[in-house]
Amino acid sequence: MDNVKDRVKQIFTEYLRINKHRKTPERFAILDAIYSIDGHFDIETLYGIMLKKENFRVSRATLYNTIVLLLDAKLLIKHAFGNTAQYEKSFNIETHHHLICTTCGRVSEFQDEELQRDITNVDLKKFQMSHYSLYIYGTCGRCAAAARRKRKQIQEKEKK
Repeated sequence: MDNVKDRVKQIFTEYLRINKHRKTPERFAILDAIYSIDGHFDIETLYGIMLKKENFRVSRATLYNTIVLLLDAKLLIKHAFGNTAQYEKSFNIETHHHLICTTCGRVSEFQDEELQRDITNVDLKKFQMSHYSLYIYGTCGRCAAAARRKRKQIQEKEKK
């Protein structure tokens, strides 16, 4: 993990230098916090992590501005799951797919080598794919079970 963090720090440093942005401790603390998170996160989650775990006070404006830089540097991916923006680190991460529950909003990931192979082999004519995201919307097992229980309760009440 430290090797990945060192590498993303080098990439971000070079990006900031080339694009003539300041190299501030806040930006690097945000980068470090992001690369300590497993999975997806939103700005509020990151803000909480910065306050609690990192003990580093940054404004939300600094978070948003740094997120934009990290997206541009290709060190972060932005997802739109439902109504909220979620982010995840992109360096050294294997391709995966997302299952999004339309009832509770929970996002889970899965990998399928055959699906990845099929997508990679699609003839996109003159389009050069750099990466992709796959979102599958539906109902998770927990919400489906809760709906079944509710239907059963309603049916039992109707019998009485």
